[in-house]
Amino acid sequence: MTPTRTVASSRTPVTAAPRRRHTAPLAFLAPFLIPFVLFTLVPVGYAFWQSLHKTERTGGTFGRTETVFAGFQQYADVMSEPFFMDSLLRVALFALVQIPVMIALALTLALLLDSAVARLKRFFRLVYFVPYGIPGVVAALMWAFLYDPRLSPVVDLLRSAHLDVDLLGPDAILWSIGNVVTWTYTGYNMLIMYAALQAVPADLSEAARVDGAGPWTIALRIKVPVIRPALVLTGVFSLIGTFQLFTEPQVFRAISTSVTSTYTPNLAAYSLAAGDHYSEAAALSVLLAVATFALSFLFLRFTARRQG
Repeated sequence: MTPTRTVASSRTPVTAAPRRRHTAPLAFLAPFLIPFVLFTLVPVGYAFWQSLHKTERTGGTFGRTETVFAGFQQYADVMSEPFFMDSLLRVALFALVQIPVMIALALTLALLLDSAVARLKRFFRLVYFVPYGIPGVVAALMWAFLYDPRLSPVVDLLRSAHLDVDLLGPDAILWSIGNVVTWTYTGYNMLIMYAALQAVPADLSEAARVDGAGPWTIALRIKVPVIRPALVLTGVFSLIGTFQLFTEPQVFRAISTSVTSTYTPNLAAYSLAAGDHYSEAAALSVLLAVATFALSFLFLRFTARRQG
């Protein structure tokens, strides 16, 4: 009896250890996985399910409604609307111009703060980051006041200099929105790049300085290549954010007729849902999610190929 008990007691820790090794990663991943499933996968899955169905009403306005399977008919209807391609091309042009400008500004600010001659670094980090802490609606309202020709002191100054510029007109409204987005997110992207610059080994810069390299050469030839993953990360975040453009156009709609209810894809989906066209809104949302995923994937593949 004694040898049997000894064998049984010696096996217990052997079987428990592998089980703990399997459950420990799940315990660490749970704080991410549970919200991701509840607030990302489930809404996307519900939107996809709703995009495949439509509501039919029988018996007139006050008759009975019934949800029936419609296949991909909602997708065909949405893609045949003129606003679909117009809004996609508009945000694509926006991304092509605004993202490089914002990333260049953020990189310049990060390199300046990381330079040896910079002073009051904590103060300027806070100043650059403050716009990101302001709610998007408040920032859009503030800039709308500065753009409005009836109220803006900026427009008055431009007029006094004989520059008649309508910042809310159809030719300028897209770039007025771009200015708000750039003002809001440059500091956020700068902080990511600045954190990456702090991880650059000081030996690299010191060795380059000994070899006669100046601050400009060290920044472009050593620091920027080392923080390239941070640049790619901010580029992907900016690309995803651009295709979700909603708050600024929605606020500007109240003061400018240049922004229509279908100015951006997100605004068009909101307008469809507000007009009781939930299935079309769901189909447009799914198409927008697929387009954003495809563009982000292509951007990552392109940057990975450039890095070799």
